[in-house]
Amino acid sequence: MVDKQARGAEGEAFTVDWLRSNGFYIVERNWRYGHYEVDIIATRRGVVHFVEVKTRALGSIESAYLAIDTTKRTALLRAMRAYTYAGRYGCEFQVDLAAVEAAMDGSFIMHYNENILG
Repeated sequence: MVDKQARGAEGEAFTVDWLRSNGFYIVERNWRYGHYEVDIIATRRGVVHFVEVKTRALGSIESAYLAIDTTKRTALLRAMRAYTYAGRYGCEFQVDLAAVEAAMDGSFIMHYNENILG
């Protein structure tokens, strides 16, 4: 059985590479404020993207979407507010979900969803 933390770290690294190859600039990784955390903070075209990465085994990607429940949405919004209020950015921002499927052979499939909080 694959260690969940290791698989999550690999999915996050895959996401960073994917973001860079799609024109994003990585600003922060694993940014923390109190007990809030944002996996990746990136910018592209004047928009700050707070990226939540959920890595799951191949064929179980639905659970990545279900993990963004009301509690997680509230935590992401509070983390964004803390980040922007700290004077880091005063521009447009949004929350994105990188749902990553990990295959047994070590490859990954990305499902990237922008602005999941609308």
